[in-house]
Amino acid sequence: MTKVKDGINVAVVGNPNTGKTSLFNALTGLKQKVGNYPGITVEKKTGSLKLAGGRKAFVTDLPGSYSINPSSADENIVLETLLQREKSNQPDVVVVVADVMNLKRNLFLLSQVMDLGFRTILAINMSDQLEKRGIEINTRKIEEAFGCAVVMISTKKRSGLKALKDKIQESHQHAMPFIFDLEHQDKEIYDELHKIFPEASSYQAWLCLSQLDNIRILRQEEIDEINRFKSNHRTDIKSIQHKETIKRYRFINQVLKESYSRKIENASGLKERIDRIITHRFYGYAIFAVLLLLIFQSVYSWASYPMDLIDMWFAQLAQLARTTLPPGQFTNLLADGIIAGLGGIAIFIPQIAILFFFIALLEESGYMSRVVFLMDRIMRNFGLSGKSVVPLISGTACAIPAIMAARNIESWKERLITILVTPFTTCSARLPIYTIIIAIVIPEKTFAGIVNLQGLTLFALYFLGFAVALLSSYFLNFILKFKTKSFFVIEMPELSRPLLRNVGQTVYQKTQAFVVGAGKIIFAISIVLWVMSSYGPGKEFKNAEQIVTEEHKSEDGNLENKIASYKLENSYIGIVGKSIEPVLRPLGFDWKIGIAIICSFAAREVFVGALSTIYSVGDSDDNIETIKSRLEREVNPITGHKMYTLPLGLSLLLFYAFAMQCMSTLAIVKRETNSWKWPILQLVCMTGLAYISSLIIYNLLK
Repeated sequence: MTKVKDGINVAVVGNPNTGKTSLFNALTGLKQKVGNYPGITVEKKTGSLKLAGGRKAFVTDLPGSYSINPSSADENIVLETLLQREKSNQPDVVVVVADVMNLKRNLFLLSQVMDLGFRTILAINMSDQLEKRGIEINTRKIEEAFGCAVVMISTKKRSGLKALKDKIQESHQHAMPFIFDLEHQDKEIYDELHKIFPEASSYQAWLCLSQLDNIRILRQEEIDEINRFKSNHRTDIKSIQHKETIKRYRFINQVLKESYSRKIENASGLKERIDRIITHRFYGYAIFAVLLLLIFQSVYSWASYPMDLIDMWFAQLAQLARTTLPPGQFTNLLADGIIAGLGGIAIFIPQIAILFFFIALLEESGYMSRVVFLMDRIMRNFGLSGKSVVPLISGTACAIPAIMAARNIESWKERLITILVTPFTTCSARLPIYTIIIAIVIPEKTFAGIVNLQGLTLFALYFLGFAVALLSSYFLNFILKFKTKSFFVIEMPELSRPLLRNVGQTVYQKTQAFVVGAGKIIFAISIVLWVMSSYGPGKEFKNAEQIVTEEHKSEDGNLENKIASYKLENSYIGIVGKSIEPVLRPLGFDWKIGIAIICSFAAREVFVGALSTIYSVGDSDDNIETIKSRLEREVNPITGHKMYTLPLGLSLLLFYAFAMQCMSTLAIVKRETNSWKWPILQLVCMTGLAYISSLIIYNLLK
């Protein structure tokens, strides 16, 4: 945060789920993801707004934090921002966002910010819920007690924003200290701290002492002095921390007693009744399971028609390229390489968009936080907490941001276990593989006119990913020997009608990121695969037409297809595939599948595109043929029967359910754990589990 001439630096802080990021969006107009569970905001985000008179304010959205004393990685950002030593890096105004339903805990953070001496504004969000909830708030008494401006706002209704902007321009500065007065409580300790930090207030000095491990702005000589101080006053430090918390809550309780009241009889009560049902220890789990099943049924039912259209369009586009462009290597590259490869990923856009749509609805409605609360009861049995559900469920979109969301978990052991098991959850990159294989090997049957067998299989794969993640957590909890404290705190936001604008924005951004990210990789890999498939060393490749013609001159079969297939087997890609085939053959995989598996390590979704490219190069027919039909008609050269049978299909599904086929995920695990030890262990264990599982299922069913 750097000051700009004639501008006001504003920091927005608050507990998770108070609408802090929504307020930031409303003030600055920036488009940004808004979630309803802890850990969604893990970085600082900055925007600007114009105030009256043409003056500008530069607003920084800080991660959600329950207090200035950080207990997780993302909360460190709040502490470090507010403790900046350079005046130019400090905020001029701190807006503390609270919500009407959890005011007590919100005011704890407010009292800490006030003690740092910042000009502070309390913005109480969800003012539109006051009457519905039977709540009355006397803002004047809160202002008098805390000595700061108080503004009632509603980010949903966009009310109170003008009043908040006006307060930002005011110049009132609160006198220090507010509650924390170490100078009078423990004068001997303060005198020693003052020698180390002569320019700091008592509370600033105290935070440097008590939060030493979380602060990176201190000089080495100051760190040495603090360590010497801590060794001499260990008992005093614990005592002061205890007294501070008690004193703050005593003050807050007294303020709320005079300024806050809630009359349950005046509340409508509908949301409370809904809450009791969806968080019930039996009905809650049943409702969650039914919702997931409906989502996966919809992924298949709603997406089938647009998927068929996209598949047909790309087949027609490839055919158009072959018929309109002059024959040659460029036309072959375009039709058999690039178009076939990109078609292998574009076909899954409808399913991915539908999945993201439902996830966004769950987040926007506030239901996701109820799932976190509900699942905490189960997670504790596996060495995790309810907050681990956030990365695990987020992993259905992508493991990378899901692993980053684990920063919100306070316990290092729980956080590490969550990071290690999150890749088991079925991400969107696995969806193309699952859907194409399920469509080929699982019959399209419907039970009771509602439950589709293919959709049920997809649900089972998602459930399997969660189950294995939990089972792995159970074993890791016994294997990893870390002494850490664990506690679970969550404040659930109000159940509300999802904002379609936010839902639509989320679906667009997530789908675009998937298509663009995967598309760039597939484009590059498709070209490489086409080149390696179209050229080869030795006489077998160069004289393929002559060799095949002599071997099959008495047969009536399609000689051109046999020549193309022979050339593919003796191309560079064929040689590589044949070299790894002995390792994969026990799983039922041939060399073509082996090549696709290797390519998919760059990104799992490349698997289908790679197979599409390989089969296109090996096919000399000019007929329009979709990706699905190419795979369905593939023949096992050893048995002479269909290649993609139920045993092979299930073997492939299990392999990709468990294998760590994503180098980007390994890189983010290394960054989050600051060690190569854990991603390497993750790669070896997950790949080993994938191989053994595929081996067992294939040999049992073949």
